[in-house]
Amino acid sequence: MSAPGLPARLAAAELLIGVLSDGIMLGDLVDRLPDDLPPPARARAQSLAAMVLRNLEPIDTVLEQFLTRKPPARAMQALRIAAAEMLIDEVAPHAAVDAAVRAARNDPKTARLSGLVNAVARNISREGFDIWAQMDPQRLPNWLRTPLVRAYGEDTVDAMERVHAGGAPLDLTLRGDLPEGLEGEMAPTGTLRRYRPGQVSALPGYDEGAFWVQDAAAALPARVLDAKPGERVLDLCAAPGGKTLQLAAAGADVVALDISSKRLERVRQNLDRTRLKAEIVRADALKWTPDAPFDAILLDAPCTATGTLRRHPDLPFVKTGEENKSLVQLQRELLERSAQWVKPGGRLVFCTCSLLPSEGEVPVARFLETRPDWTLDPIDAEALGGDAEWCVDGALRLRPDFWAEQGGMDGFYIARLRKKA
Repeated sequence: MSAPGLPARLAAAELLIGVLSDGIMLGDLVDRLPDDLPPPARARAQSLAAMVLRNLEPIDTVLEQFLTRKPPARAMQALRIAAAEMLIDEVAPHAAVDAAVRAARNDPKTARLSGLVNAVARNISREGFDIWAQMDPQRLPNWLRTPLVRAYGEDTVDAMERVHAGGAPLDLTLRGDLPEGLEGEMAPTGTLRRYRPGQVSALPGYDEGAFWVQDAAAALPARVLDAKPGERVLDLCAAPGGKTLQLAAAGADVVALDISSKRLERVRQNLDRTRLKAEIVRADALKWTPDAPFDAILLDAPCTATGTLRRHPDLPFVKTGEENKSLVQLQRELLERSAQWVKPGGRLVFCTCSLLPSEGEVPVARFLETRPDWTLDPIDAEALGGDAEWCVDGALRLRPDFWAEQGGMDGFYIARLRKKA
């Protein structure tokens, strides 16, 4: 019989190997986990892997104090997971040590190392906490840290790194009233924040479609667009569909367009669960043309997603920054093309979940320089429940270190543009 929690820990080790050795995104790896792995174990595996990734550098520093050389991958992952459970997740040391030893014995290639795993894990349980208390948060990779320091300063980037190390609470956007039994803290912007996430599908109101998962920052672009009942609205690059749901819940006539059939299936599932309606279109936006102009368009453009590291700590290990140049070009093309589909007097919200100005401020500034028929429509952050410091030159520049004591938020750039009548 499996030890309690062992399947989740074994799955977490496989996820870590997939990210660190094979360069595969964590979300893709989770989709490949065995179908017979129960949902709670699947969620725990993902949580453990993410916890290790966002603290890999300091965890390995602790392990180095008790290792003369790095063991094979699966033994190393067992130790990393045990260290994370003890030092961060407050799992009882005897349980974390026992699970690490069982994980080592589970693989014929590492069974002979179970004694080493046991000794190192026990040393961590005795001496690791004092070492851990002196560790600084994990630093961002240089390809990202250097431009961020240039844009925001060293102190701000240090603050971002502290927030990244803590992970992210679970943020929910409500369709209407708060369902009975669903607990959380209501943020000023209207997001329900849960510090003990739990299994999402088991939360009160899930089956009734009373909410959907959406970071507090990601919920703001649709609020900035402010769709009205009956307006014809396009959600461009719509998947996984959180903004589509917001626009549909506001009563707009929504077209949700994305290039990925697989990701659009998630949009369809979310619409079905929440009992909301939108027209789903699978197409390449650079080749597609609507049959009529829109009152408003929300363009959540593809980007490096550097603002989402709280929730996606695998990104620094999978991406290199080389993607930035091609993405910036794609953002400019999508902005230019979608601007053609807006009615005179209509509005377009351009946003990216990136912290890099090259994927936010720069493309919007260049667009406005060449398009005298468009103007920037300033956003009032305080009217949205936010803080004045979120506004920079009329747009929203959101950062992970905002709301730091409450768990932070995703990094986002949001600009509202209006087509002159």
